[in-house]
Amino acid sequence: MKTTMSSLSAFGDSSIQTPSKSRIRLGCHSAGPNVSGDHINLVSSSMPSFPILQRSSEEKILYSDRLTLERQKLTVCPIIDGEEHLRLLNFQHNFITRIQNISNLQRLIFLDLYDNQIEEISGLSTLRSLRVLLLGKNRIKKISNLENLKSLDVLDLHGNQITKIENVNHLCDLRVLNLARNLLSHVDNLNGLDSLTELNLRHNQITFVRDVDNLPCLQRLFLSFNSISTFESVCCLADSTSLSDITFDGNPIAQESWYKHTILQNMMQLRQLDMKRITEEERRMASVVAKKEEEKKRESHKQSLLKEKKRLTINNVARKWDLQQHRITNIATNQDIKDSDSQDHCQNDGSTISAFPEETGSLDSGLTSALQGLSVTDTHLVEVDGDTLSLYGSGALECLDRNWSVQTAGMVTTVSFTFIEFDEIVQVLPKLKIKFPNSLHLKFKETNLVMLQQFNALAQLRRVDQLTIDPQGNPVVNFTLWKYYVLFRLSHFNMQKINGTEVTQNDMIMAERLFGILAHVASSELPQYHLISILGDARKKQFRYLLETKGKKPGIVNEENNDSKRLVGESTNRATLNYTTRDFYNEKLEEIKEKKKFCKMYIEDLVKEATEINMKNEALQKLWPQMFIELVRDAVMEIRNKNSYMKLCLQQITDQK
Repeated sequence: MKTTMSSLSAFGDSSIQTPSKSRIRLGCHSAGPNVSGDHINLVSSSMPSFPILQRSSEEKILYSDRLTLERQKLTVCPIIDGEEHLRLLNFQHNFITRIQNISNLQRLIFLDLYDNQIEEISGLSTLRSLRVLLLGKNRIKKISNLENLKSLDVLDLHGNQITKIENVNHLCDLRVLNLARNLLSHVDNLNGLDSLTELNLRHNQITFVRDVDNLPCLQRLFLSFNSISTFESVCCLADSTSLSDITFDGNPIAQESWYKHTILQNMMQLRQLDMKRITEEERRMASVVAKKEEEKKRESHKQSLLKEKKRLTINNVARKWDLQQHRITNIATNQDIKDSDSQDHCQNDGSTISAFPEETGSLDSGLTSALQGLSVTDTHLVEVDGDTLSLYGSGALECLDRNWSVQTAGMVTTVSFTFIEFDEIVQVLPKLKIKFPNSLHLKFKETNLVMLQQFNALAQLRRVDQLTIDPQGNPVVNFTLWKYYVLFRLSHFNMQKINGTEVTQNDMIMAERLFGILAHVASSELPQYHLISILGDARKKQFRYLLETKGKKPGIVNEENNDSKRLVGESTNRATLNYTTRDFYNEKLEEIKEKKKFCKMYIEDLVKEATEINMKNEALQKLWPQMFIELVRDAVMEIRNKNSYMKLCLQQITDQK
């Protein structure tokens, strides 16, 4: 058996050869009934299709336990009588199509049927002692009928048409399995092969491998020339503790730059890879590269998590924004109802609130469950990507209060606002100008830009070269002349692009023609005190300059000053076109209401007090004549007796001391 086992090499795509000393020279074949050789005769039997094998007594004694019938052009297995003691039988290189007439050879250990035309494994159920079965280079399509061969040690099925590994789980003593050059697309169903040490799967169509880690004794695995392209498809090999030799050459995976170090890093027990011994230096390099790859993988995983969290957060912000817009719409509707019936308004308002959970339920279930996992702080998002600062949700505006590094703040040239009310953005524009002095490009999406006046608020920035207004959530872009108004109102910025379109000189001229008179009317109709109050300090000085030079004769001011005055005047005129946010306007209204209330109460108190004084005065006028008479009478009566009056006065002075 040692000779037999050693002949099945790691390259065993070909059949095991019977040792030369056991071969018998044959000069006969199955073409005729009475063909004889040097030592063996095949004679006809009562069954016309099966010849009978006969050996001389000398031959039986010399080769009592073996029989070789290779290259005899046999189409069937001959009847072998009186040879029950045979242990080795060789039918290599014939044309046999079916295994038969050997069921009586129950001591047979070695059966070689290499290079025949067998289509099915059969006729072996009585060969319980068989240990080596060689069926390579046949036409077998399925592994079957091996149930009774529990002592099988070597099974060679290479060069057949097998598409699936099956019916071998009971072969617990099998040590070598050769399935090279078949039609296998995957490897699995290997449980139970507890003694298997070598598995040859070369030249198949294998794309993934399973169950190999359940083979406790497997040492050599040959997977050359298959279709394996990723390590994940063979990752079970990393869990094998016994595997020492493996080959992947001829697979797509072997062409990858990470191939060798990935295999070595995940299969530390290997001694040979692709028939080459692994050195310690290779292991060390594999470990270094693997660490770098692991770091890249962790970073990639981290970025994926951040990207997913960003997506979920934006979805959450968008959901809250939609709910807020629905609430505003419903409030507007309810306000109309309130004008007609305040009681009905209360009922409608309650139904609006109760409708929100139903809207939540209408969202995609997967998205809803993901959003539930977000914390409250995930209702807004602040992201700096290169030179772009992106703000999602009104809570993101608080980021402008952070202590941004000079380098980060200086890099930001684009600021994007999404799902934020424009009126809230207006309140932080002064901070934006200070925190990010190099910001040149503003983007607005879902910010409720609904009227041209809102663009007036952007004039307080330091500089704006580009402006992008997304149509989504910004109805103002539906106005035909909105771009011209922006160019007119923000002309001091010399804007370069609006919504990605270059601004031309003709655009500037058209903007001035359309809206120039508007600024003139606005500034001329305002009182001076009101005009000065809405201008900044610099423009106040400019405006005072205009007032001071207004009365001078035209000849006093030269032409250069006239041009300067004209430019200053245009800037000042535009400055009168400002924007007041709804919240600020509401606060002013409340303040005015409070002042009116206070003034009313104050006037009422004054009127009440004046009325009381007047009533007292009228009463005094009526009582005064009588009071005067009584005063004069009392005085005359007191001084009528001069001596008594003087004594009384002296007594009062004394009592006071």
